[in-house]
Amino acid sequence: MTLSSSWIALQLPLMHTSGQRSKRFQPVLATTAGILFVSTASIFTRFAQQEAPSIVIAAARLVIASAVLLPIAWVRYRQQWQSLTRADLLKGCLSGVFLALHFATWINSLELTSVASSVVLVTTTPLWVALLSPFILKEPIRRSVLIGLLVSITGGVIVGIGHTCQLVQGEFVCQALIVNKRAMWGNFLALFGAWMAAGYMIIGRQLRKKLNTIAYTALVYGVAALLLVIVTIIRAEPIHSYAPKTYVWLLALGLFPQLLGHSLLNWALKHISAAYVALTLLGEPIGTIILALIFLKESPTLLEGAGAMLIMIGIVIGSIGRAKRVNGAYFDCEFHLNKPGG
Repeated sequence: MTLSSSWIALQLPLMHTSGQRSKRFQPVLATTAGILFVSTASIFTRFAQQEAPSIVIAAARLVIASAVLLPIAWVRYRQQWQSLTRADLLKGCLSGVFLALHFATWINSLELTSVASSVVLVTTTPLWVALLSPFILKEPIRRSVLIGLLVSITGGVIVGIGHTCQLVQGEFVCQALIVNKRAMWGNFLALFGAWMAAGYMIIGRQLRKKLNTIAYTALVYGVAALLLVIVTIIRAEPIHSYAPKTYVWLLALGLFPQLLGHSLLNWALKHISAAYVALTLLGEPIGTIILALIFLKESPTLLEGAGAMLIMIGIVIGSIGRAKRVNGAYFDCEFHLNKPGG
C-alpha cells in the first residue's frame, strides 16, 4: 500500500461502490490496515532509540503527524471545530492528554521494567475499554467479543513473556518477570499507560460522531504533541545533532504508525464499537513479530508463536459474533455508515 493510497484510505471515501456489503467491510479493512501500520512502531522505535531518548521519540511522532494534519484541518474542517460545544472541545483536549500520557508512561516503563512485563500490562487496554464501554458509551459488549477479548489478551500475555521465559528442567522460568521496587514502578507506569489508551479510545468513539477523521486526529495529536514537547523541553532532552538515519526513523514513526495507523483506527471508531477496535489492536504483536523476523532477523519463540495464534483466534471469535444471519445473508449488527466524510 503506497503512502498516497493510504492517505486516501484515511478518509475512506464511503462511495457507493457495491452497496451495503462493501460498506460493511470498510471498517474491517481500516482496522486491518491500521494494525499493519501500527505494528511498524516497535521496529522504527528500536532503530531510533540507538540515539534518541524515549520521550523525544514519542514527541517527534506526534509532532510530525500534527504538522501534516493541522494545516489540512484548519483549511478544510475548522468549521467542525467551531461547531463543537465547550464540553466536546474539552473532551478532545482530554483525549490528547490521554494519548500523551499513554506514550510518556508506557515508553518510560520500558526503562524501568522488562519489555515482557511492560507488554503484558499495556495489552490490557482492550479489557478496560470493554469494562467501561457499557457505562460511558452505553454500548453493551457482545458475548462473542468478550470471549474473543479474553482469548486475545491471553495470547498477548503469552507473546509478552515468550521472549524472556525459558524451559528449565521441565518448568518455565521467567527471570525478566521477577519484581523489584524499580520494576514495580515500571509495571505501574505500563498499566497506567493502558488506562490512558482506554480513555483515548473511548473519547474517540464519542467525538468521531461529530468530527471527521482529519478534524478529530489533528485536534488530539496536536494537544498530545504540545504536551510532549513541553515535557521534552523541561527535561532538557537533546533534539538535534543526531545522525541522519535517526531522523529518518523518527519521520517514519510519525508517518506510518501515527499518521496512518492511529488515524485509520480513529476512522473505524465512528463505525464500530470501541471494544471491537480495541480487540483488533491486540493483533499488533503479530505484525511486530513478522516485521522483526524480516528486518531484525529475530525469530519468534515457540511461546510467541502460540500466543500469536491465540490472538488471531480471539479476533476471529470476536468478528464472527458481529454479524447475524438473516434469510441466508449476513447483516452486520454494528456498522452504521452514514454520509461521506468520515
